[in-house]
Amino acid sequence: MQHATGSLSSPPPSRQRFSASRLVIALLLVAGTAVAATYSVRNAVAGQSAAGLAPAWFAPYVDVTVTPTYQFQDPTEEPAHQVVLSFVVAESTDSCTPSWGGYYTLDQAASTLNLDQRVAQLRNDGVAGVVSFGGSANTDLAVACHSASSLAAEYLQVIDRYHVTTIDLDVEGSALADWPAAQRRAAAVALLEHHLAALHRHISVWLTLPVTTQGLGGPGLAQLRQMLHDKAHLAGVNGMAMDYGPPVADMGAAAVQALGATEAQLAALYPRYGVPLSGAAVWHSLGVTVMIGQNDDAGEVLTVADARTVASFARGEHLGRVSVWSLNRDSQCGSGFGVVGEQSSTCSGTAQSSLQFDDLLANLRGTVPSGGSVTPVSGSSQLSPANAPYPFWQPNDPYAVGYKVVWQNSIYESKWYNQGQDPAADVQYAWQTPWQLIGPVLSGERAPTTTTLPAGTYPGWAPGTAYRAGARILFAGLAYVAKWYNSASSPAAAQTDPSGSPWQPLFTVPGEPSSSGGG
Repeated sequence: MQHATGSLSSPPPSRQRFSASRLVIALLLVAGTAVAATYSVRNAVAGQSAAGLAPAWFAPYVDVTVTPTYQFQDPTEEPAHQVVLSFVVAESTDSCTPSWGGYYTLDQAASTLNLDQRVAQLRNDGVAGVVSFGGSANTDLAVACHSASSLAAEYLQVIDRYHVTTIDLDVEGSALADWPAAQRRAAAVALLEHHLAALHRHISVWLTLPVTTQGLGGPGLAQLRQMLHDKAHLAGVNGMAMDYGPPVADMGAAAVQALGATEAQLAALYPRYGVPLSGAAVWHSLGVTVMIGQNDDAGEVLTVADARTVASFARGEHLGRVSVWSLNRDSQCGSGFGVVGEQSSTCSGTAQSSLQFDDLLANLRGTVPSGGSVTPVSGSSQLSPANAPYPFWQPNDPYAVGYKVVWQNSIYESKWYNQGQDPAADVQYAWQTPWQLIGPVLSGERAPTTTTLPAGTYPGWAPGTAYRAGARILFAGLAYVAKWYNSASSPAAAQTDPSGSPWQPLFTVPGEPSSSGGG
């Protein structure tokens, strides 16, 4: 699966320091190595008949960093309401520090993408999210981390931050053939599972690997063997049924053939490592991910009809999971995207209605394992301007596209210019409100500050002075530029009447979209 690159212009992620708590985690995990070898493979579906198996769960991948930001926490934007958030990778080629796509550290994703609040909103709706590590681009954490214990500690940091009980290890690209990384990854999963089991916690781990119509290739089989050798408990193997190379006329039939070949490989491989799976249980330990619409290879297009074939097969054989790459792409390309055979990160390249693939596959009805009930996020208590990350909504203030406000303990973002429209008002349809619910205000949040400039940076604003367009001034320590000739017009009006004020702020106020300011 291709991760979109070059779509953002964010600053380079800042390096996170190795905290004492992470060191303690790593030492605990190292202490577990002595008993990790005895950690037995467990599988709740071993020996069950097909009738006793849970239905396949469907969760599309969402590229967290691609623009525009996809609001996966909104049920109207995600009918299945289950997502695989992708991809957590190393911050840099030699840094054993998790980041989202190499663009954002975990903290930066929280402040820039509101990712913590959006995942918390899923939990408040009773949904267990999934986080995917790896992908085809950037540096896999298993490559950057130099020990299994440090890798396991980074996995745990992400798991605990987002409170997930299922993770996806997407091994492809250069990481697929990196044998030392494969060894670290398998050992880290075994250590992680052992550590969580000691805390009476459980994590479901899916190993995502590329497949062809002949099943797993040699590198993929080697990755799986290493996991089994280290007694890492896998919830299943997820085959990426896409990018076969030569043109494929029927992508649905090709996916079915690939799954059949992979199931035969698993049925032959598991007994060699003492894994008690057979019959229907082997099928249930298998998942599939397809790339909707135009694949990376020009001769491959997965249509809505192909997706129906995959869904029917998943039901009939009781697969464990189904995913698509990606929810960001689940819409038909417009006339402006006229390159045939080119894959887009924001549209499918095939004939479809909006979210048609998601609607179709959401009928599989299975749910992502949560390890019990999903704990809601209570949010910040006694909310005040001092612990609100954005200003409180004011009925008399105008809000342009992208403004964020806090109202009734939740964060909202303006979808279009509005004034006096309650963000929390009940509406029958999502298109009737100008506000997008982001998620709850989390405990520990603080009001951001706007950096002022030292006196003398620009002349101070004076009410009796006439200013030409382009003039720059300071007002209350903040910089403004004149949009047109004016006199005696206070820059303070730029906050309450941005379109009518002759002054354009050269800074971003809390809640304001970054594109509104400038420097």
